[in-house]
This record gives sequence, C-alpha cells and structure tokens, in this order.
Amino acid sequence: MVSAVFHPSVAEHRAQAPAATPAAATAAPAAAVAAPPRPAAMPDWRGLALKVLPPLFGIALLVAIWAVATAGSSSFPTPAATFDSAVEVFSDPFYRNGPNDQGIGWNVLNSLQHVALGFGLAALAGIPLGFMIGRFAVLNRMLTPLISLLRPVSPLAWLPIGLLVFQSANPAAIWTIFICSIWPMIINTAVGVQRVPQDYLNVARVLNLSEWKVITRILFPAVLPYMLTGVRLSVGTAWLVIVAAEMLTGGIGIGFWVWDEWNNLNVHHILIAIFVIGIVGLLLEQALVLVARRFSFED
Repeated sequence: MVSAVFHPSVAEHRAQAPAATPAAATAAPAAAVAAPPRPAAMPDWRGLALKVLPPLFGIALLVAIWAVATAGSSSFPTPAATFDSAVEVFSDPFYRNGPNDQGIGWNVLNSLQHVALGFGLAALAGIPLGFMIGRFAVLNRMLTPLISLLRPVSPLAWLPIGLLVFQSANPAAIWTIFICSIWPMIINTAVGVQRVPQDYLNVARVLNLSEWKVITRILFPAVLPYMLTGVRLSVGTAWLVIVAAEMLTGGIGIGFWVWDEWNNLNVHHILIAIFVIGIVGLLLEQALVLVARRFSFED
C-alpha cells in the first residue's frame, strides 16, 4: 500500500512563520545607515609634483645662471643683492615723500588705473564694433582696410598724438592704451561673428527675430570664446604699452619708476621692477584665463 505524502502549502508556511518584530524591521535600515564610510581618496601627489616642480626648477635655473653670470661683476647686481633690495623696497611699498617719490605700490596701482581706463574704453568701443563688422558685410568691406592699415602702427607712435590733443600726460597714456588694445577685440569678435553657422541665422530669419534678439540669443553665446580671446590679447598689450608710455610721459607709474631709478643708476630697483611687471602681467593673464574657462561651453 502506497502511502500519500502531503507537503504543506506555501500559504501554510507563511502562516506558520513568525511575524517580524518591529525591532527587527527597523534593524536593517539602521544597519544600512550605520555602515562605515568609505576611506577618502588619496591626493594625487605625483600630478601635483608634475605641476609644481617644473616651474620651480625653471626659476631656480634662471637664478643659477644669473648668479654665475654676475659672480665677479661690480656693475650688475647679484641675485642676493637684488633680494636684499627687494626686501627693503617691499617693507614699505606705500610711502609718500612728494609727488615724484612714492613707493612701488602706489606706482603699480597708478599704472593699473591707467590700464583699466584705457582697456575699458577699448572694450566698450571695440566689442560692439566687432559685432557690427562681422554682422554686416558693408561695414566689413569699409573698415577692414582701415584696421589693417592702423593695427601695425607702433604703440609709441600714437603717444605724441595724445599729447598734442589732450595736452596732458595721463590722458595721453590712456589714449595710447586705448588705441593699441582695441584692435584684438575688434578682430576676434568679428571673426567669431563670421564663424557662426548660417543655419542659426536662417532659423532666426524664419522666426522673424529682431536684430537685438539675434545678437543676444544667437551671436553672443557663440562669439563669447572669440571675444574673451581678444580681451586676453588686449590686456596683455595694454600692460606692455603703459610701461613704455609712462617712461616717456613721466608722472606716477611703474614705467616712470623704472626710468627714475635708471636716472639714479639704481639697477637693483630696475630688476625688481622687471619682476613686478612680469608678475602683475601674469596675474592679469591668469585672471582672464579663469574667466574664459568659466564661460567656456566646451567639454
């Protein structure tokens, strides 16, 4: 005789299984929350070293060549003597002993003020003019020969024109910065406008967009990288020009400070001014690079 074996059903198993207690139900989420945090990622020391060490080695090589070249010289200062003079100069960079005897800090700030005024005026005039030249073919054909004619003129050739017109040194220096820094902004902005895909403009024409909306909604986002490149080139040109202009016009400024120290045969201060000019120019360049990266739409 075959005996039948009965297995309990799944429902019976579920009925017989003990119900989970509230403490057990909340234990799993609590355990998940209380999981130990992952260890923090180790810093990339190798990548940091590759970024920091090569510039330091380059500066050390320059100082070493300078020290070897001036080891037995009595007219050209050594790096150690220049460093001692720099400590003295920067111990009180904002002193005032009269209109022509002021600290290097006041001279740098005055030069930056001239650059800001001349460069700002050039941006206000050059960027809109570049948009119009790139947008309208008639203006492009009319103004391109003039820009090609005036752009190669040496910056200092414009300084006598400024002195003749303004009869003052500071406005003449600002004028020189303006006329020399306007060309990169005009050219780069115009090139950016001309490289906007024609399909974008065709869509704007189909939608019957106004010229203002075409400029602000279509052209400006596409032209912004080109415009920022022109701004970077212009600010570098402006900082170069102001030093040369202040050497000729006098007054307060880092260029005049260099020329005044040369008249006093103080070569230590001239070398200090060269490093200050380079550092300020580098900071201006890096600031504009950060701005360009902030508004870059590339991956």
